[in-house]
Amino acid sequence: MDRLGSWCPLSGFPRPSVLICLLILTASFLTYPMLRTLSLRLHSAITGSYFSGAHSIVFVNCPNEQVARDIARYFWKGEIEEATEILLLIKTKTSKVLMLSSYIRLVHPFEIPEVFSLPMDQGDVHYFKWLEEGMEED
Repeated sequence: MDRLGSWCPLSGFPRPSVLICLLILTASFLTYPMLRTLSLRLHSAITGSYFSGAHSIVFVNCPNEQVARDIARYFWKGEIEEATEILLLIKTKTSKVLMLSSYIRLVHPFEIPEVFSLPMDQGDVHYFKWLEEGMEED
C-alpha cells in the first residue's frame, strides 16, 4: 500500500492529497474577488491609474424636488454648493468614450466636468441595431 493511501484509515474516502487540493481550490475561488480588488488597488496606487469598479453611481428616488435638493448639497472648495444641473445622456460606441471625454473637457465650463460611461449590456435588440446603424465608423 502506498504512503498516501495509508494516511486515510477509512476505506472509500478520498486520499488526503485530493482533499487538500479541493480545499486549496475552494479557498482560491472564494477569495478571488478580494484578491483581485486588492491587486488592482495596489496597481492603481503604484501607477496612479484608475481601476474599473472603484466608483459607483447611486440613483435615489425622492418624493419631491426639495428632498432631492437637501440630499444633493455638497462641498466644493470649502463651501456648500447648491447648483442646478442638467443631465445629458450621450450614446456612443465604447471605443469613442475617451475621445468624447477629451472634447467635453475642452468645451465644458466646469473645472472638472462629471464625465463617465456605463456599458450597455442589456436592452432591446431592435434599439441596439438602430443605434449601431446610426453611428458612422471613422
